[in-house]
Amino acid sequence: MPVLPARILRAGATALFTLLSVGVAAWAFAYLYLDIRPGDSFQVRYALSGLDVPLHFFGAGLALALAPLQLAGAVRRRVPALHRIGGWLYAGGVLAAGLAGLSLATDAHGGMASGSGFAILAVAWILVTGNGIRHAVAGNVGAHRRWMCRSVAMTFAAVTLRLGLALGVGVLDLAFTPVYVAMAWGSWTLNLALCELWLRRGSRLSRPRPRPAAGTRSAWSRPGA
Repeated sequence: MPVLPARILRAGATALFTLLSVGVAAWAFAYLYLDIRPGDSFQVRYALSGLDVPLHFFGAGLALALAPLQLAGAVRRRVPALHRIGGWLYAGGVLAAGLAGLSLATDAHGGMASGSGFAILAVAWILVTGNGIRHAVAGNVGAHRRWMCRSVAMTFAAVTLRLGLALGVGVLDLAFTPVYVAMAWGSWTLNLALCELWLRRGSRLSRPRPRPAAGTRSAWSRPGA
């Protein structure tokens, strides 16, 4: 079975990431204009939450829509001003969505079991993003990129949450509440774990290999080895 080149796999993963991010962001913006259905407990709860839902959905949608742009290396290299403007808009979206999400977590479906997961996510999301911005201002480009990758991983939890619900409830036909509670924690912890593995792999690949001392040869270079 032929193995696809790494470049094609990266392009496919980037395209999928962009499609899912923009798609869920568009859904978040559209949700703000939907009519409230009295029989939908989620929409009723959100309707009574004041500005929390509009702030959360708009801020998270903005951050999610900007995430592919901010991760694009071509944009960073060729249009750095656009990257900086997008970064500040992204950080503002995270701050608004995080603060509103922290408020919404107190009345999350599933009670404290899910609310605590969303609350920790909201706080960590803001702190991690703030740390990434701090490194950017200080000129620590490598640290800035690593912390913003972690921030984007938590932003992408909006997508992972919905995919998990679709799989658990729609495909596996499991009860909604247990799946929702599990995804309140798994949607962002799984993303962060994958992000850390990716960062560590990238760090190993970029680490220069030690060269053998002059006049010596490795075991692999010996005749017959």
